[in-house]
Amino acid sequence: MTDSPAAPRVTAFFDETTNTVSYVVQDPQGAACAIVDSVLDFDHAAGRTDTSTADRIVDHITSHHLQTQWILESHVHADHLSAAPYLQQRLGGKIGIGAQITTVQDTFGKVFNEGTEFQRDGSQFDALFEDGDSFHIGQLRADVMHTPGHTPACMTYVIGDAAFVGDTLFMPDFGTARCDFPGGSAEQLYRSIQRILALPEATRIFVGHDYKAPGREEFAWETSVAEERANNVHVGNARSQDDFVAMREARDAKLPMPKLIVPSLQVNMRAGHMPAPDDSGTVMLKLPINKL
Repeated sequence: MTDSPAAPRVTAFFDETTNTVSYVVQDPQGAACAIVDSVLDFDHAAGRTDTSTADRIVDHITSHHLQTQWILESHVHADHLSAAPYLQQRLGGKIGIGAQITTVQDTFGKVFNEGTEFQRDGSQFDALFEDGDSFHIGQLRADVMHTPGHTPACMTYVIGDAAFVGDTLFMPDFGTARCDFPGGSAEQLYRSIQRILALPEATRIFVGHDYKAPGREEFAWETSVAEERANNVHVGNARSQDDFVAMREARDAKLPMPKLIVPSLQVNMRAGHMPAPDDSGTVMLKLPINKL
């Protein structure tokens, strides 16, 4: 008989402005923790950042005397800016992402005409994870699954009995992620989701966003493999790959771009850091025309 996986303590922080869920994942046997998919507040019209949302995480970790070992990104987000550098400065820990970040950096380095000074080797991050890698949060084992489709670098972190799936899956009544960004693929997403759904049915799934499906009154972010297998409106009940791809591509063709995609990509492909300031000391973000 094998031991059941440990059940990490999971605390969620929902940012209603971007519909993003960040998580603090704690070793149940100690004080070690990881942060998953943090948010830096950004006023797009004013071009100003704020740390109010990230400070909720800082307050939780400091008030509970936790020790931050990892600050994890499930992928390069297109709908919010990462607060990873700020959290690292306040709390310590290593910033990790999937090794295919280099593909994303190459793609969007060209879109934003970043030039040779922008390194496309993932060196802005402390750790680049490959499929099958593992690491520890205290005594708690975490396993890494490469789950591309939404983006080439999407990763699922299976930490004890919990899977943090980023944008790959949403709550069963809302479905799955879009696949129309550069490097996205509905076929890849379907295969990635099948890997997640092959986990033990009791595995807790924590999603990266929630938008409240029609008819649901409350935001939600925790489900399970069993619930997704049976009830996900896009892939549940053993939906075929062909049917899923046709549905996903038709749906994606009607979706608008995320409001914060331009600043988010430029910042997040740098591990949450802003571009270098210009000669006057001013940090500038670019707005490519007819590129996205």
